[in-house]
Amino acid sequence: MLHPVGGEPGLPAARAIVADADPVVDRSAVHVVARGENLGLIGARYGVSTRLIVVENGLDARKPLAVGQQVSVTSRHVVPAPIDDGIVINLSQRMLFLFRAGRLDAAYPIAAGRADWPTPTGEFTVINRQTDKTWYVPASIQEEMRREGKPVLTSVPPGPDNPLGRHWIGLSLPAIGIHGTTAPASVYGFRSHGCMRAHPDDIADLFARVSVGERGRIVYQPLLLARGADGRIWFEANPDAYRRGAGTIETVRAMLRDRGITEESVDWPLIETMLRARDGLAREVGIDRDGSAERRIGGG
Repeated sequence: MLHPVGGEPGLPAARAIVADADPVVDRSAVHVVARGENLGLIGARYGVSTRLIVVENGLDARKPLAVGQQVSVTSRHVVPAPIDDGIVINLSQRMLFLFRAGRLDAAYPIAAGRADWPTPTGEFTVINRQTDKTWYVPASIQEEMRREGKPVLTSVPPGPDNPLGRHWIGLSLPAIGIHGTTAPASVYGFRSHGCMRAHPDDIADLFARVSVGERGRIVYQPLLLARGADGRIWFEANPDAYRRGAGTIETVRAMLRDRGITEESVDWPLIETMLRARDGLAREVGIDRDGSAERRIGGG
């Protein structure tokens, strides 16, 4: 049974594959290419790597997409451990999850900090919400502009050139916020100076859902495993962009033990393949009664 979670015009609602436990959020769809779109923009919008889209659709990544072309996009993510009410951001997943009464309410792809400018982890509180915020350029970013030979800006007023976009959600973590972007293709990447970017439509939706005082948590968990109320077992492996420990096959064994799942219940060859690929797509890894399991590693 699929229940809507979040969603906005032009993009299918994210869905929890199992209604009771919400182990996986599913943003999969058949996307109709609009003028100006490319693989990077589509992947960023759905929270999936462009390589997976290319493989799933048998595309040539060097060729432009045609307006009106239909592209299948498979995008699934294991939901991290929930909180009662608030925001959980998993940097390795490049996903933001909003919970209400312990249940998943919405999920959005984000861009996290670059490897050389990582987003901090930890608990936070929303301390302000602003629309059309002036960007006061931190001294560290001014210095980067100087090193790169770019004009050194001290502030950028609201408007189409403001990299914060129209919506800003300020956090209690020093100089960190969740905001929009003028570069939507950068979402679902490690591209920022520590803040978290979201697609303009997604940040507008999140902005309307949260208030000052909202609590949250930023985590860094490359590997996720969950079992739904129907017994289906899901696994997701993400890149270790910050080199903090990618997790190994032994990590997966420990995760199974923590959840009371026997090692004989899962498809180890598939898990090992996913650990090598680390493509950020959640797959069902449980072995059915007939001994079969989902084995596709391309797009599904």
